[in-house]
Amino acid sequence: MRVLPRVAIVGYPNVGKSTLFNRITGTREAVVAPESGVTRDRKEGVAEWGGREFVVVDTGGIDTRSQEPLAGLVRAQAEAAMEEAAVVIFVVDGLIGVGREEMDTARALNRGSAHAILAVNKIDIKAAADRIHEFWALGLGEPLGVSAEHGLSVGDLLDLVVAVLPEPIEEDAERQPSIGITIVGRPNVGKSSLLNALLGSERVIVSSIPGTTRDAIDTTVQHEGRVINLVDTAGLRRPSRRSGESLEFYSSVRTMQALRRSDVALVLTDASEGLVDLDLQIAYEAQRAGCATIVLFNKWDIADMDLEMAAERIGVKVKMRPPCLAVSCRTGYNLDRVLPMAMDRYETYSSRISTRALNSWLAGLRARGGFPHRSGKSLKLFYIVQYETSPPRFKAMINSRSLITRSFAYYLENRLRESFGLAGVPVIIDFEGKEERYS
Repeated sequence: MRVLPRVAIVGYPNVGKSTLFNRITGTREAVVAPESGVTRDRKEGVAEWGGREFVVVDTGGIDTRSQEPLAGLVRAQAEAAMEEAAVVIFVVDGLIGVGREEMDTARALNRGSAHAILAVNKIDIKAAADRIHEFWALGLGEPLGVSAEHGLSVGDLLDLVVAVLPEPIEEDAERQPSIGITIVGRPNVGKSSLLNALLGSERVIVSSIPGTTRDAIDTTVQHEGRVINLVDTAGLRRPSRRSGESLEFYSSVRTMQALRRSDVALVLTDASEGLVDLDLQIAYEAQRAGCATIVLFNKWDIADMDLEMAAERIGVKVKMRPPCLAVSCRTGYNLDRVLPMAMDRYETYSSRISTRALNSWLAGLRARGGFPHRSGKSLKLFYIVQYETSPPRFKAMINSRSLITRSFAYYLENRLRESFGLAGVPVIIDFEGKEERYS
């Protein structure tokens, strides 16, 4: 397995770092908005230029003099990205010129071990182009004028990056597909605290301010020899709160995209507030995205609720009946069970049930009887096979699809789930009648 070199993008808030990240990675993964301070945590993506692959890290704005509650935490995340990087792209706003904050960051880069490249953004505007000579004062070598929005000279910037990039590190571990695990939930239920607790490090910013996390943040870890991609997400609010052009809307889009590319969803709730309707809606969204799902009740150390009653309510409202676990990110209660439980659900989600086992089970089901009938004609189930995994998908051969009712389809799905340990795993059953097979 290759460990790619890292390139960090740093700079003052709202100078165009996320726009440049999206330009270099060829994606729209980083949330971009006119207001300052949208990016807070580190966001990573893989880029390729001139035959060289590398990891690009977008960071929050470094404001060394801000007194805002989150400014120090955002700065610490950016500094961590700089320490881990082989190359740092220092982005400055050509329209603003050199200020005290830029000088502070330049001094930090000159003290560090990473190779620093100075990129003066918004050079497509004449006023910025006329001031580019001012940035020599930062002591980082020749400033390169770019336009992250329009792509002007970004190729030249990448030429400079790959010219000083170290070679990837080759590891002996066998390459295997990573397992995607996404943490979702309402704002301020402890998603970032859970990620940091699972990682054993301050990977993402944790604050009591709701909405601290605004993007989906991926982190790769190894657990018992398996590669896991853990994703922290922005808190989901009610659909009515996500207007079409708001930051809330784009953050929720990133969260839903993270769910769709994941295998397992950890739906985190605040046990101190009890189980609310939005928690159930989020679990349903995880089911719609095709994820195996576990519901975690955080803040159990200060909760006063009945776990069994909550689990029963979830089982009624969420069709795949996800397993539940009480945890506390503050005290560490049950956190050692989270990843093993997620891995167990992944193994079930990605495994195949033998045709022999399925049809032995079907024989017992037929013996019970009670299949639907219409106009004197009864439904007959001939056999069943599983033909896809992740999520499990089955094909049931029957005499006529017209005899299938919604309630019977749910009944068959629930019996499958109970008999083969598929709790929390989405199950898809396709019914094929004789008329389809021989038409």
